[in-house]
Amino acid sequence: MNDDIASPFRFPAVHRKKVAAAFDGGRLTSDGGVLLLAQAERAMGICRQLAGCIADRRDPARVIHRLDDILRARVFAIACGYEDADDLDALRDDPGFRLALGKLPGSGAGLASQPTMSRWENAPTTRELARMMAEMIGIYCASYPVSPKAVTLDIDDTCDVVHGYQQLSFWNGHHGERCFLPVHVYDTATGRPVAMLLRTGKTPSGAEAAGHIRRLVRHIRRHWPNTHITIRGDGHYGRPEVMAFCEAHGIDYVLGLPTNAALRADPVIVAVADACAVRRAQRRYPVLRNYAETRYGAKTWQCQRRVVGRIEASTLGMDIRYVVTSLATGSAEHIYDTLYCARGQAENLIKRHKSQLASDRTSCRSANANQMRLILHTAAYWLMWRIQQEIPKTAALAAAEFATLRIRLLKVAARVIENASRIRVAIASACPDASVFRAIAISLRSAPT
Repeated sequence: MNDDIASPFRFPAVHRKKVAAAFDGGRLTSDGGVLLLAQAERAMGICRQLAGCIADRRDPARVIHRLDDILRARVFAIACGYEDADDLDALRDDPGFRLALGKLPGSGAGLASQPTMSRWENAPTTRELARMMAEMIGIYCASYPVSPKAVTLDIDDTCDVVHGYQQLSFWNGHHGERCFLPVHVYDTATGRPVAMLLRTGKTPSGAEAAGHIRRLVRHIRRHWPNTHITIRGDGHYGRPEVMAFCEAHGIDYVLGLPTNAALRADPVIVAVADACAVRRAQRRYPVLRNYAETRYGAKTWQCQRRVVGRIEASTLGMDIRYVVTSLATGSAEHIYDTLYCARGQAENLIKRHKSQLASDRTSCRSANANQMRLILHTAAYWLMWRIQQEIPKTAALAAAEFATLRIRLLKVAARVIENASRIRVAIASACPDASVFRAIAISLRSAPT
């Protein structure tokens, strides 16, 4: 340890007693909860499956760090809030991380360094990345004990501001930034991530969006041939190519539909909107909402489809939003308020992925390396999700955000004591979430591997 760091420093006296401090406490870790991450990863096998998608061309006789251990260390660090690869240089000899990687806390080689991490972030080829993304979809499907009868998948893109002129970066006038617009797909009802795809910063075309959904459905069908799938998305995905693909393959959809002159002039919509505005004025309501539905077919569509309108009259004027759906049943109100508006939760899940797990740290020049980072951050998301599932439902943390789980369960101080026959991890007696931490550890220990 650097002598400057190890030298003592003082704090104000307490009850006339001097207070001095120094970084000389020995084998202490500030990330005791990394052991929970290790148990979650062991139960799910994420890093082992991802490593199996990458060709390891190293000489086996000279290998110090296995590829799955390199990925495991990177994913654990991301979950603990160390989003940069160079953070691993400081964590190489952290006793908590060493134990999580199956290493003794005081002997043997440390964890992989930043250059090793960076080399493997840049190593996978495009074909290998495609296999890793397919493996992530397999992990999603395997997270269900049995194939569900139906799932609703939310697809959305988010602005990821770039850090220079990187591959796939593009100026986006709506966001006013040079950015990526990666696609995120979630099983929103359960909070499970499904797929994350790095893409250029322009709005996806109908053909591109349909292609992404086609590949997603193909991979899911390999695991769940009989599960009914519903696709939900905003106006970026309300394209004729997407709707035609879904209808041809027995997939339902609930998609936002941008307004146009034909919809605004539709007699059914106009009649309901006028009645809503008059009633609001007569009753002097600040806001009045109503719903209507019609059959609509644009010139680029091959047929007419069911369109639901949410009509809102207020003192500021009239606001109408449209949704196009393949569902034949359910009222217009149910389609919009219950089904379509539920996709708002997907934006909260994107926030967890992007802000709380720093998946927008896509600062590599290579698009492949940035896609690899998205995969690693998604693996960290899975581990955090799995830990959250093991929290007793009566506990306050059961519905907590990932940032809260990190502070309360992962950033836990612990002393690691190694002797001849055992290793003991001494966690602070005053840990406020000791009972929850213990319950998670016991639950994950008994989880099937």
